[in-house]
Amino acid sequence: MARRARPLGPAVAAGAAAAALVLALALVPLGAVAWRAEAGAGLGPADWAAVRFTLWQAFLSAALSCLLAVPVARALARRNFAGRGVLITLLGAPFILPVIVAVLGLLAVYGRSGLISDALGLLGLGPIDIYGLTGVVLAHVFFNLPLATRLVLQGWLAIPSERFRLAASLGFAPSDVARVLERPMLRATLPGAFLVIFLICMTSFAVALTLGGGPRATTVELAIYQAFRFEFDLGRAALLALVQFALCAAAAVLAFAVALPTGMGAGLDRPVARWDATGRALRLTDAAWLAFAALFLILPLGMVVAKGLPGMAGLPASVFAAAARSVLVALGSAALTLALALPLALAAVRLGGAGGAALQAAGTLSIATSPLVIGTGLFILLFPVADPVALALPVTALVNAAMSLPFALRALVPAVAEAEAGFGRLADSLGVAGRSRLRLVLLPRLRRPAGFALGLSAALSMGDLGVIALFADPSQATLPLQLYRLMAAYRMEDAAGAALLLLILSLALFWVFDRGGRAHAAA
Repeated sequence: MARRARPLGPAVAAGAAAAALVLALALVPLGAVAWRAEAGAGLGPADWAAVRFTLWQAFLSAALSCLLAVPVARALARRNFAGRGVLITLLGAPFILPVIVAVLGLLAVYGRSGLISDALGLLGLGPIDIYGLTGVVLAHVFFNLPLATRLVLQGWLAIPSERFRLAASLGFAPSDVARVLERPMLRATLPGAFLVIFLICMTSFAVALTLGGGPRATTVELAIYQAFRFEFDLGRAALLALVQFALCAAAAVLAFAVALPTGMGAGLDRPVARWDATGRALRLTDAAWLAFAALFLILPLGMVVAKGLPGMAGLPASVFAAAARSVLVALGSAALTLALALPLALAAVRLGGAGGAALQAAGTLSIATSPLVIGTGLFILLFPVADPVALALPVTALVNAAMSLPFALRALVPAVAEAEAGFGRLADSLGVAGRSRLRLVLLPRLRRPAGFALGLSAALSMGDLGVIALFADPSQATLPLQLYRLMAAYRMEDAAGAALLLLILSLALFWVFDRGGRAHAAA
């Protein structure tokens, strides 16, 4: 009662201002896009083909990611082995991996000159053609299989151990456990996981840019880029941007609508013992799926390192200049992300209820907004009053911060709520409020999630190849854009070295911020 009676204070005002800024960044460019779209103009056959390809590749990518994630997550859920924690951590690595680096690794394994094509050549067979739909889906599965596995694994770990103990006492066979316990959990978990990955694949740009292209393998994102960058047809780019937003918004609404509870209930947090999975055949099956997942993830990364080491020594100066610009953009994006996420999290927890939920929803609106949609709208707004090319790097940092904000909120809001629940009443009784409350009570307990949010934002921004591709000229290229240009010029040795440099910098930024957030904290 006492906590509800105290004034809301400046925290809510700061959070409301941050939410307003995020809403403006998402909706004002969209409004500019809608205003610029020419009345009566419609989509041509090539544009509708891009819409169909976008939906089809996103469906295939999400479906394959979820189908493969089920046996991998099941194996992780019912097996304890040395290195299990390392493998689970590895499943998070592709999420912060620069897309262009992963694409280069996939080409080294599955491309026409890759390991598999070389092995097929020894057997007298032709090489693999990775470009087009096959390559786009393969890359999306590489990125999203780990995400799907983590989402499904959480569903498995949420089944109380008492349910498995009861199943064992009733003599359930593995098929009975699957029918009674696992399938209901999957019915509740998989639809949401599918639609989240579908949404991610809908807004993928770098994968389509490097592995797609051509009339039959162009996504809406890529069509916006082509209309804007090569044809300078702002009306067509605007109309495509509206279509992209409508598709993403529909997928986001469906993702929230199908997130249903499993109905498993709570347990007593006892260790889970899986008596149903002791057979030798099941152990071998689980081992095979875990080996497949590890090899699928590690081999492309290993090829990036193996091919990049020889090329790093002779990298041109332009690559290091692009790397410096990328680091500056990443640091700026991380700072902006925290500057928006912290007041939003504080205000959401302070308000609670519908008000807090509304603030969080405003902060996560960018998940349904394509970076290219925002970039196109910002270009339309800036073009009459300033040179958008001169503002390429600040705009890129701002848009990257908006894209990272939903993940930062997921890390910060629970931590703020826990700190307030544990120390809020004591701080109220002592009259600790405002900056003193933030400095003495909250910030010491937010170091870990804030460090994680900063590292994640910096790593995601470091590898971004989206808005910068719309604005930048050759003198302002970031490292991902410079890497793409090296690949387009068939300077593959330099591209491999640049990819390794980008990988090192991305992981280093994440590690420095994440480690800094853990310093002087209990393990």
